[in-house]
Amino acid sequence: MCEPGLSLDEYFADAQPWERPIFDVVSTHIESLGAVIVDPISIGILFKNGPMFCQLRAMKKWSALGLVLPHKLTSPRLSRKVSEQSGKFWHVVNLDDVKLVDDEILGWITESYHVAGGTSPNRDDAGSMVPDDVDEDMCL
Repeated sequence: MCEPGLSLDEYFADAQPWERPIFDVVSTHIESLGAVIVDPISIGILFKNGPMFCQLRAMKKWSALGLVLPHKLTSPRLSRKVSEQSGKFWHVVNLDDVKLVDDEILGWITESYHVAGGTSPNRDDAGSMVPDDVDEDMCL
């Protein structure tokens, strides 16, 4: 493993007030999609369906929601320049209120989940995930 994991309680012990509500909405949505590993580490919370497809990172004034898609989004909601690596695009949206996690954001998360796991939204073929799964290309 790149870094020792934390429990959610340990991760949220010093969190800003908006962090847990945003996590709860994002996590509940992702878990409704199928198999997922929720991996809290010191730099953020990683969501894995095979490879890591989404993360929440605590910043001073917001939570940065990052997600991977096979195409580049164009939206004023994106807070950083979209980066591309190996034909996949990394997008970031800054969230400082749970109300910002709307259908558009949840739709992007759903697409990212299915693309990462090689699944279709209409099938339950994500396979079983175990906590030992490591996304080694994310280790720096």
